[in-house]
Amino acid sequence: MKLIRFGNPGEEKPGLQLDDGRRIDASAFGSDYDEKFFGGDGLERLAAWAKATAASAPTVDASTRLGPCIARPSKIICIGLNYSDHAKESGMPIPAEPIVFFKATSAIVGPNDNVVIPRNSKKTDWEVELAFVIGKKASYVSEDDAMSHVAGYCVHNDYSEREWQLERGGQWVKGKSCDTFAPIGPFLATSDEIPDPQNLKLWLKLNGKTIQNSSTAQMIFGVKTLVSYLSQFMSLLPGDLITTGTPPGVGLGFKPDPLFMKPGDVIELGVEGLGEQGQTAVTWQ
Repeated sequence: MKLIRFGNPGEEKPGLQLDDGRRIDASAFGSDYDEKFFGGDGLERLAAWAKATAASAPTVDASTRLGPCIARPSKIICIGLNYSDHAKESGMPIPAEPIVFFKATSAIVGPNDNVVIPRNSKKTDWEVELAFVIGKKASYVSEDDAMSHVAGYCVHNDYSEREWQLERGGQWVKGKSCDTFAPIGPFLATSDEIPDPQNLKLWLKLNGKTIQNSSTAQMIFGVKTLVSYLSQFMSLLPGDLITTGTPPGVGLGFKPDPLFMKPGDVIELGVEGLGEQGQTAVTWQ
């Protein structure tokens, strides 16, 4: 299944994108895509509801705004420098263990909402990433059992303000958590739709020019490793979003001069099997 949420910001309703591309309203199912949904039997009940009801469910017009594909989770956990070439372009060593940081959940927006360049920002940057959502609580899980805890996958653009992330001291979180810095979607594909998350193409364009073009096969630490690793330090709760790092091609890595975002820039990105996003950069008002 492909789970969507649609409607005005803060008023999103649950829906589904069907195999034929039609989007339907799943409000009658009676549950948003939140911790309770993922932690219970929500996916199984939704599949049964869709089998019985999809053909007659109201259609969501193509012009309707798509919101984040899941309701706000308890946490967003990010993995840094998870592609060796990206570590190299950033001038940082290849990590021996996953680099873990958090991103504020208030940064979450829809996949095609504008990205707001923060006030006083000079170094706003992009990062196409594969993200996954936890489907059942994970504490001290093995790699062999890790994938049973994954509900599904989506596209995430891990926007970053590099000065605040790298030059202002402290942790990366303050350069990662600005409003609109976490567009997710357009849909969450359940894990059965993505049999091998380590073999997906991912790409990003800036103003029509492809500048990130890679595969999740190039990850240093794959999904099952990340689930197991993170669960040694904290409980991963149903609905939690984990985002797996970006390949080379970020603005910080441009030589000799880094390239950062300016108002009017158009970012397009996608991950194989998970759809596409598009954001336009605007100034903070």
